[in-house]
Amino acid sequence: MGGGHAHGHDHGHHHGIKVPDYRQYKVENAPELVQLRTLLAQKGLSDPWIRNEVWRYDPKEFGTTAQRWRLAAFRGFKWGFAAFLATITIEKGLELVNPSASNHHGTSHH
Repeated sequence: MGGGHAHGHDHGHHHGIKVPDYRQYKVENAPELVQLRTLLAQKGLSDPWIRNEVWRYDPKEFGTTAQRWRLAAFRGFKWGFAAFLATITIEKGLELVNPSASNHHGTSHH
């Protein structure tokens, strides 16, 4: 009965998952959301779910706004620059090996 699964066995599910206490997330700890709440209040509006977004602005988890911008702007820069250098090196190497094939711009065929 029950497909051979006895109650009380974990079967590998939910190991190490710790749900954070919701009380640690306060709008007052996220200046961006405080500003949003103020702007909404000026228009006579409020967001009852704003506390649910506080975790996104936690500097311990995602860094400051400036750090998030830097990460977004330079995320692939290291690998992109390495690819750029590899491309230039290969192009210059091929020019040394076969100079006539790379000098096609010097011929007058216009």
